[in-house]
Amino acid sequence: MSDFSLRPHHALCIGFFQGKGYSGEFTENMKYIVNLLETENPEVTVTASTDRICSKCPHNQNGVCTSDKVNTYDKKVLELCGLENGTHIKWEKLRSEVKLKILGNGRLNEVCGDCKWQYICGNL
Repeated sequence: MSDFSLRPHHALCIGFFQGKGYSGEFTENMKYIVNLLETENPEVTVTASTDRICSKCPHNQNGVCTSDKVNTYDKKVLELCGLENGTHIKWEKLRSEVKLKILGNGRLNEVCGDCKWQYICGNL
């Protein structure tokens, strides 16, 4: 598999994904990525810029995210998990760090409490 880049906050989104999204194309892409991560446990590069999930997002304009919120979400996930932009980490380890340091400590609302999808997460 080629290098797999993943926005830090997407490690949270993936854990709560229920087959909903901005469009059918976005949702199918997300399903594909979730399946790939779960079955292959690839090494990912944590990146605070657009990734494969962003490729089908309406906020992605020529490879640049037009949503100001996601940069804040990414910074907070990096901070709380003790990671840096560009970190290489196995998917399962990243998921574990997010579960332990954000979800396990009740800090999800601190990261993305103003997200339009927060109703899905249930514990905000």
